[in-house]
Amino acid sequence: MNLHRFKETITTEDELRQLLGYPNPIVQQKTITNIDAHCRAFIARSPMVYLATSDGQGSCDVSPRGDAPGFVLVVDEKHLLIPERPGNRKMDSFLNLLENPQAGLLFIIPGLEETLRINGRASIITDPEWMEKMSSHGKIPKLAIAVEADACYFHCGKAFRRSELWKPETWPDLSSMTPVAKMLADHVGSADITAETVAQGLQDSYANRLY
Repeated sequence: MNLHRFKETITTEDELRQLLGYPNPIVQQKTITNIDAHCRAFIARSPMVYLATSDGQGSCDVSPRGDAPGFVLVVDEKHLLIPERPGNRKMDSFLNLLENPQAGLLFIIPGLEETLRINGRASIITDPEWMEKMSSHGKIPKLAIAVEADACYFHCGKAFRRSELWKPETWPDLSSMTPVAKMLADHVGSADITAETVAQGLQDSYANRLY
C-alpha cells in the first residue's frame, strides 16, 4: 500500500487507544457464541444481510443478500443458511470462501437503527433437503452459504442515526444523478456497450431473473 500521500498514519493499537479509548463493560461483554432466541427473532424479521468475505491474500468483498424477511434460515443455535438467488455470476463471495472460510454478516431491519453482526466460518452447500426449505416463487436455490457462528452481537444505531437512513424526508433528490446504467457502461469502456444496452439488460434481469 502506498501511503506517501498521507503524512500521519496510525500503526499501533496503543496509538488508537490514546485517540479513541476503550469500550464500556456492556460492549466488552455483549458478544455471544450462539444464535440465541433474540438473534433468531432478529434474523426472522430481516430482509437484508451484507456478507463480508476475503480471499487467501486478504482482498475483501462485501455483497448484499436480500429477499423477503426470514429468507435466511436458522438451522440451530450455531448454524444458518443463506440461499443463493440469481446474481451476476461473478461469484466473488463464493470464490473467496473456497480460499478462506471466514465470513462476517450484518443483518438489517428497515426502520430499526440497531443491527445484528454474526461472524463465523462458512461453506458452500447443495444438500437437496435444505435447498427445498429455502425455495421462493417456485424456484429452489442451487446452493447456499452455510455459516457456523463464532460471534454474535448487536451494533448500536449511531451510524444509522447520523446518516438518517430511515428518514425518507432526508433522502437526496436523484433526478440530477447520472443513471447507474450510464456509470456501468462507462466502467465497461466498450463502444459496443451503451447506457441503453445496460439499462435494457438490467430491466430484463429485474423483471425475469430475480429467482
